[in-house]
Amino acid sequence: MTRSRRRKLQRLAANREPDSASYTKALMAGVPLAPMLLAGTNVAHAQQVSAGGLEEIIVTARKREENLQTVPISVQALGEERLSQLKINDFTDYVKFLPSISFTSAGPGFSLPYFRGVASGDNNNHSGPSPSVGIYLDEQPITTIQGSLDVHIYDVARIEALAGPQGTLFGASSQAGTIRIITNQPDPSVFEAGYGVEGNYVQEGDAGYLFEGFVNLPISSAAAVRLVGWARHDAGYIDNVPGTREFSTGICMSNASQTPAGCERSPVGAKDDYNDVDTYGARAALRVDLNDEWSITPSVMGQSQDANGSFGYDPAVGDLELHTYYPTFSEDEFVQAALTVQGKIGNFDLVYSGAYLKRDVVVDADYSDYSFFYDSYYTS
Repeated sequence: MTRSRRRKLQRLAANREPDSASYTKALMAGVPLAPMLLAGTNVAHAQQVSAGGLEEIIVTARKREENLQTVPISVQALGEERLSQLKINDFTDYVKFLPSISFTSAGPGFSLPYFRGVASGDNNNHSGPSPSVGIYLDEQPITTIQGSLDVHIYDVARIEALAGPQGTLFGASSQAGTIRIITNQPDPSVFEAGYGVEGNYVQEGDAGYLFEGFVNLPISSAAAVRLVGWARHDAGYIDNVPGTREFSTGICMSNASQTPAGCERSPVGAKDDYNDVDTYGARAALRVDLNDEWSITPSVMGQSQDANGSFGYDPAVGDLELHTYYPTFSEDEFVQAALTVQGKIGNFDLVYSGAYLKRDVVVDADYSDYSFFYDSYYTS
C-alpha cells in the first residue's frame, strides 16, 4: 500500500472578514491552488512591527519576544497572514512549508513529524516509544504517542518550528525539535470579529466546505474574551471498489452489490470517495490584566474529528482505489483546559502554565488483508 493525495483541490469560494471595521470580501471561482502556493517567498512572516522597509519578525522561541534575526537558534515561522495566504487548515498543510520537517501520515490524527530526519522508532503505536518532536498549543504540550493532535488552524498568530534539541525549555519528546502553535489572545483594547466561508471540491472526487469565525469582546479596560469556532468537511477522494476475496480456509467474501454465488456479503459495501473527514471545534479564552505587569489567561478548547475509510490505496486495484470489506474509521475527540499567568519581578519575566488534556480515540480497521496473506503464507 502506498499513500497519495494526487487529486487536484479546487477552491470554489473563500470569504474572510478579519476586521470588523473593514469588510473586504474576496471570491475565488475555480482558482488552482498551486499559483497561490508559489506566490511569495517570505516564509517567516510572523509579526510586522515597522510601517516601511524591512519587517521585524517577532518570535517567542525562548519564552520571550525576540527579533527572529537575533535568536541564536534555528527557528522557522509562519505568521497569521502567511497562514491565511497558503490556506493552512491542519497539520499536513503547515508542515509542508517548514523545510526542516518531514512527516509520515496514516490519516488525520495519525501523523508524526521529524526534524532533520531524526527519529527514535516512532510508529504511531500506543505502546511504542515517545515521539522525538514535541508539539505545543500556546504554552501547553499536546504531544501524544499515537500522532500529532490535528488542531484546526484558525485565528492563530503564528506557527514556530524550533530545530532541536529543545529539551531545556520544552521538556520530554523534544529531542529533535519542537513545533509551537500560538493562538491569538484576548485583547481588552479593541473589538474584533471575523469569519471565513469556503467551498471546495476534489477533481473526480467529492465536495467539501469550511465555516469558521471568531470574536474578541472587551469586557472592561482590563479584561476581554475571545471566542473561536469552526466546522469543516474534507472531501473524500479514494474509492472502495467492488471486489471478492477467497481465503484459503474456503471462506469467500464480497463487497459488491451483487454477491457472487457461494460468497458472503461483507459488512461494508463498495463506495466512491469514502475517506471523508468531519471536524468540529471551538476555543474560548479570558484574559484579565491584574495590573501593568501581571495578567492571567484561562482557556479551554475542544475538537471532534471523524474520519471514514482508509487513506492508503492499492496500486494493484487501481489509482486511488482499493478493496475494503470491514468498517474502517477513526473518532478522535480532545478537550484541553489551560491556565497561564504572566508577569515580571524586577528584570525577570515569569510565566506559569498549567494544562489538562483529555484525548479519546476510537479506531476500527479492516484486517482482511492481514488475514488473507497470513493464511496464504502459513498454509503454503
